[in-house]
Amino acid sequence: MYLKRLSLTDFRAFSRLDLDIPREIFLLVGKNAQGKTTLLEAVYYLSTFTSFHASTDRQLINFNTPENGLTVGRIVGEFRREDGDHRVEVRLIREPNGTNGNLRFRKEVLIDGVKRKINEAVGWFNAVIFLPQMARIIEEGPSERRRYLDMMISQVSPRYVQNLSDYGQTLSQRNALLKILSERGGDPDQLAVWDGMLARHGALIMQERIQAIREVEEEAKRIHYDLTHGNEVLRLDYQPAFEPLTEPQDQMRLPVATVADRSGLTPKEIEQGMLAALKKLQREEIARGVTTIGPHRDELRFLSNQMDLGDFGSRGQGRTALLALKMAEVNWLHNRTGEWPVLLLDEIMSELDPQRRADLLVTLSVCDQAILTSTDLSMFEPEFVSGHHVWQVTGGIVSPMDVG
Repeated sequence: MYLKRLSLTDFRAFSRLDLDIPREIFLLVGKNAQGKTTLLEAVYYLSTFTSFHASTDRQLINFNTPENGLTVGRIVGEFRREDGDHRVEVRLIREPNGTNGNLRFRKEVLIDGVKRKINEAVGWFNAVIFLPQMARIIEEGPSERRRYLDMMISQVSPRYVQNLSDYGQTLSQRNALLKILSERGGDPDQLAVWDGMLARHGALIMQERIQAIREVEEEAKRIHYDLTHGNEVLRLDYQPAFEPLTEPQDQMRLPVATVADRSGLTPKEIEQGMLAALKKLQREEIARGVTTIGPHRDELRFLSNQMDLGDFGSRGQGRTALLALKMAEVNWLHNRTGEWPVLLLDEIMSELDPQRRADLLVTLSVCDQAILTSTDLSMFEPEFVSGHHVWQVTGGIVSPMDVG
């Protein structure tokens, strides 16, 4: 899979951009805040329809556009897969809402000119992105890791996208009812219908997370072992808020970080266990007015030689683990879809020592297409630069760069 053409209209700092993209490793060079990362954001948005930077999609519309009246930001990607050429378009629409002067925002997604629901459009185009700030996946709170998991799995599973949406809506309704029961009292049996829906959607989400984490870990473990020259072993420790495994009775816990194997569990087994857990916690959750277990509170930890990198790892160890994770994601998407995703690397060379840079460039050769950004071409070997397209990005303008 590779992107042939990218067109932007009123997206971030770009009023208008049309760019033919070569099928190779492609370099974008420029100073900070010129639009390099925005280009990567636009390409990645075509795969997940969500931004890794903006808190809301409204923020993606060019801030220079008039606040009143109709404004449409567009991202259009023309790409090729094994089954032929395709076109994905995203419209970010800000428009007047009634006569009171308020504005409403909506988003439309079109595949080959036909409007699609988000869960139907995800997966047509795949991309993997690495940003220096993605260290927060390891370093910050569990919500960052859940978001990473959701964006990764969504690219290969429309069912996962739908279950996430259904789970979120069910969770909101259940929490609203818990709050009413807490403040005003009432019949707790009203929770039964929401419990059933929450457990059903939650079980499907958990089962896909279990499978994806296990598969990505196999790839990441191998890549990480090579990057650390055999000195470290990486593990991904999925810690669900509802534990579907039954702990053996009268067994002492060892003071060593271990990773549980839940791959044999079926969605029905997880659903039944979660239903029982919700029933057991009913009184406590009514008192608190909130749902305390489920995928919305899941955790994922990264272990190197059984040491938690989030708590005890060095910055360098975290960067190496994240790089291994991202390269594993590339292989995982290829294994799942049969297509190589477009790889997007933002300022990655500044994060790596010379040996890691050389290792990375060798790894990139398996992809159909990779787009790299840099503020400094000296990070790359002259032979590498001379053999690839290089474009200069300045103030939202992209133009070929003479590197001869």
